[in-house]
Amino acid sequence: MTPSNPPEEITAVAPVATPGTGLDAASPAAVVVEDGEPGGAMTFFEHLTELRKRIINSLIALAAGAMIGVSLSKYLIKFVTKPIIDALTAAKQNPHLFYTHPAGYLNLYITLGVYLGIVIAAPYVLYQIWLFVAPALYKHERSAISGFVASTFFLFLGGIAFGYYVALPYMLKFLVSFQGNVGPIEPLITTSDYFDLVLMVLLGFGIVFELPILVFFLSLFGIVTPKFLWENFRYAILVISIVAAIITPTPRGGSV
Repeated sequence: MTPSNPPEEITAVAPVATPGTGLDAASPAAVVVEDGEPGGAMTFFEHLTELRKRIINSLIALAAGAMIGVSLSKYLIKFVTKPIIDALTAAKQNPHLFYTHPAGYLNLYITLGVYLGIVIAAPYVLYQIWLFVAPALYKHERSAISGFVASTFFLFLGGIAFGYYVALPYMLKFLVSFQGNVGPIEPLITTSDYFDLVLMVLLGFGIVFELPILVFFLSLFGIVTPKFLWENFRYAILVISIVAAIITPTPRGGSV
């Protein structure tokens, strides 16, 4: 028995008409379709290799940012403590912070340096994440996500700036001067308590400033609509009140 020959490949061609001739006189030519997408399939192990590369680059950036942040911690401490010093001075109280542990100042010095290093390295880390994710996206998806990441980053920085320059001074002025100048009680504010308060306030305002992005995506997927938001704003006020009671900077933050 003679083995059958394998089927021949059939190449689709499209006729190309020449000027002055009809379609019947057209000569065959291969059709090349370009979708404008750079695509490039990668195997599973190639994805793991690429992921490892991006993680290593991000860790190196975080380490370098932490070293820079620690070297700048002394300036950051003066910057962060300025609102409480101004509030204590305006209330005619002792304008100093205290630490109750021998390593308290060292811990504060290193912690602030690490936080500052994360902020410094954040753009590069986000860029590494983008380099890992972008090849799998279409062109219009890359444009949408790049705008989303940029908006998220700048809105978060805007929330932190609003919390530091607007909300925090008024909050500290009220809390420090609430008792007035009568009575034997004086504030003895520790560095750990103050910096925990600052971190909570700044992060809180940074997250609050992300709400427009959240609402935009919820409306984009049809989860919420302007009519839905208007009809349920009362429940939103209730939720906001509960969250405000939880993040209120008092020893009993869970009470209203």
